[in-house]
Amino acid sequence: MTSRVGPKGQVVIPQQLRRQLDIKPGDEVEFWIDGDHVSVRPVGLRAPLRGRFADEPFTTELERQRADDRARENRR
Repeated sequence: MTSRVGPKGQVVIPQQLRRQLDIKPGDEVEFWIDGDHVSVRPVGLRAPLRGRFADEPFTTELERQRADDRARENRR
């Protein structure tokens, strides 16, 4: 796969690679020099956590935590 470098130094990651690595618009990626080439990979929690919460949406857990926090605040 190839891609051209634009006038601002930007490179489009081919769709096949974005799908394979689950890279979405706005995701952060990191670059590093490896010998005579550049490597890129996604940064953040998405990749290591992929599939861990498949049985329940993350928002459900977040809502539960927020409700617990509100309940604790109301008890004070």
